[in-house]
Amino acid sequence: MNTLSKIKLLLISLVVLGVSGCVTPPTYVTKGEEFPSMYIEKPKSLLIMPPINLSTAAEAKDYYSTTVEMPIALHGYYTFPYQLTADVLKQQGVYDSELVYDIPLNKFYDYFGADAVLFTKIAKWDTAYTVLASTLTVSIDAEIKSTKTSEVLWEYNGTVVIDLSANGGGGGMAGLLINAIATAINTAAADYTTYAKVANGRFVGSIPYGPYHPLYLKDQQMKVIQQRQNEKPMEKVAEKASKEASE
Repeated sequence: MNTLSKIKLLLISLVVLGVSGCVTPPTYVTKGEEFPSMYIEKPKSLLIMPPINLSTAAEAKDYYSTTVEMPIALHGYYTFPYQLTADVLKQQGVYDSELVYDIPLNKFYDYFGADAVLFTKIAKWDTAYTVLASTLTVSIDAEIKSTKTSEVLWEYNGTVVIDLSANGGGGGMAGLLINAIATAINTAAADYTTYAKVANGRFVGSIPYGPYHPLYLKDQQMKVIQQRQNEKPMEKVAEKASKEASE
C-alpha cells in the first residue's frame, strides 16, 4: 500500500469514527407505515410463546414470562393462557421456543386456533453494580408471526435502563456509607417482575390495537419509533473505500 492510499484510508477511518460517535435520533413513522401486514391480515388471537432467554440471567425468563399475557389482552387481542400454552408445548416435546422459531407455524393454528404467534427474546438482563450505583438493563426483541404464512407481521427491539440506586444519605463519608448500604439493599430486594412490566409496556404500546379494543384499525396514524432499519450507508462506503485503497 502506498503513502497516498494509507492517507486515504486514515481519513476514511476518521470520518467513520466521527459518524459512529454521534448519537442518531430515532426516526418516527406511523403504525400503518411500519406494520402494514398487521392491518392487512388483522389477527384476532395471539399465542404467546415462552421467551427465548439469550441473557446471562437464568431467572430472567421466569420474571418476564409472567408479565406478557395481560398487557397483550388489554391491547385488544384474545390470548391463550400462558401456562396452558407451555404445558401443551411440553407435551409435544417442545421445551424451548427456539425449536419452533424457524418452522412453518400452521401447526399452532391446528393446535390452538391462533391467528399469529408472539415470540420474545430477552437479549439482555444485566445488573450493573458499583458501590454507589446500580442499574438494571433489559433489552427485548419481539416478533409477531402469522400462522398462515409465517410472515413477520410486527417486530420490535428496545432497551430499558432502570436505576436501582439509593440517594439521599447526605454528605461526607457517613453519607457515602449509607448510600452504599441502601444501594446494595435496593439491588438485592428489587422487584424484577415490576421492571419486566416496564419493558413489556414499551413494546406492547407499538403493536397495532387488536379487534377487542376501541381503537382497532383507528391507530394507523399513531407514531412509533421505526424498527425496520435500513443498511447503514457509511459502513458500506467505508468498506468499499478501504478495499479501493488497499488495491
